Amino acid sequence: MKNYKMLLSLLLFLLLISCADTGKKGQPNWQELFNGRDFTGWVQKGGEAVYEIADGVIIGTSVMNTSNSFLCTDKDYGDFIMELEFKVDPVLNSGVQIRSLSYPEYNNGRVHGYQVEIDPSARAWTGGIYDEARRGWLYALTEPEQEEARNAFKNNDWNKFRVEAIGNHIKTWVNDIPVTNLFDEETAEGFIALQVHSIRDSSRAGTQVMWRNIRIITESPEKFSTATTAPERSYLNNKLTENEIANGWKLLFDGETNTGWRKAYHDSFPEKGWRIENGILTVEASGGGESRYGGDIVTTDRYSDFELQLQVRLTPGANSGVKYFVTEQEEGHVGSAIGPEYQILDDSAHPDANKGAIPGSRTLGSLYDLIPAGKKRVNGTGQWNTIRIVSKDRHVEHWLNGFKLFEYERGSEEFRELVAKSKFKNQPGFGEAEDGHILLQDHGNEVSFRNIKIRRL
Repeated sequence: MKNYKMLLSLLLFLLLISCADTGKKGQPNWQELFNGRDFTGWVQKGGEAVYEIADGVIIGTSVMNTSNSFLCTDKDYGDFIMELEFKVDPVLNSGVQIRSLSYPEYNNGRVHGYQVEIDPSARAWTGGIYDEARRGWLYALTEPEQEEARNAFKNNDWNKFRVEAIGNHIKTWVNDIPVTNLFDEETAEGFIALQVHSIRDSSRAGTQVMWRNIRIITESPEKFSTATTAPERSYLNNKLTENEIANGWKLLFDGETNTGWRKAYHDSFPEKGWRIENGILTVEASGGGESRYGGDIVTTDRYSDFELQLQVRLTPGANSGVKYFVTEQEEGHVGSAIGPEYQILDDSAHPDANKGAIPGSRTLGSLYDLIPAGKKRVNGTGQWNTIRIVSKDRHVEHWLNGFKLFEYERGSEEFRELVAKSKFKNQPGFGEAEDGHILLQDHGNEVSFRNIKIRRL
């Protein structure tokens, strides 16, 4: 009897702890976004795809020769957790918009904003985040370590999304598998929408995408947020996340001062030709000359193995570049400092796009005059493009807007053959220094930079 009482007391104690823990977090207040019967609370924008309801399911049917169609909530949502189920025809692309916008002065009312991708193709980027009609891909599933995320989607079957948008942090799951982990502050609030993608192939006419069991938490969603193991990507303006700080990232531009930079071949920052406004570092237009006004600027520190990321915005016809392994040791220096260059160029309007020892080697993203960037995803002039350069043990990668352009080995036989054909053929040991400065080029055109960050590898 004594043991029985002790066991009963222990069970009661554990029950009290369990109740106390449950009460501490509470239960989420889920709200149904779709009542299962009609489109109360929803409005269609964009194209003319057909939306219908059957057995508690929203069915979107594609229509030839119309733009992307969106069934949108008539309310805006800021911080929330949303869950829904979806099923899509294997040949039809789709997505779920979050924090999205539509107003007449932007592209004649075109829906734009974050989209959680539905991608049944072999590419398998379902759950990735695309910035519809704005900046393009923010979080594609291109990395080897994202294989589990790419495999989470089930074709020809119902799938589940979980989306958390809390503050500047957006996370997604597909069938409970972590997919994205994004920090971005472009839009804090907007509507939710169900997309039927435009089609131009008549064989895809009538293909469908379906949604059901759409529910949302808007009351204290942070209390019910879920940890994620998805790789982090951040587009925060001149700020680092806690995870970035822990992993050794450092801001090269704080958004307010020129600390950490100086004019190439000088001890101080240029007195003219560069300005800092609204968290943006801009080289000013001065007639298109190479380093003739403000001049190039370089980091005060030198780097060897590193990962560099920054955003750049071009004006029409502009030319600039990001150089690395810059040593400032050239004799009789005239013009821009020497080093391997990630070319920054308005390919559509600058004559350099059609020049170079190798065709295309002076276009945006190229290793200037050596390796052409080839196929790439570019946001046009006036928009921000994200550049990433990775250098590790003489292996270098050029990335643009989340996609790798190419890779090469500094000092390899192939690299030296390319140098021998380039404008740097008379520059001894070009691109083979053990370390060097990072450089932002003044080529006489207005080009802006922000979110410049680096970590040593």
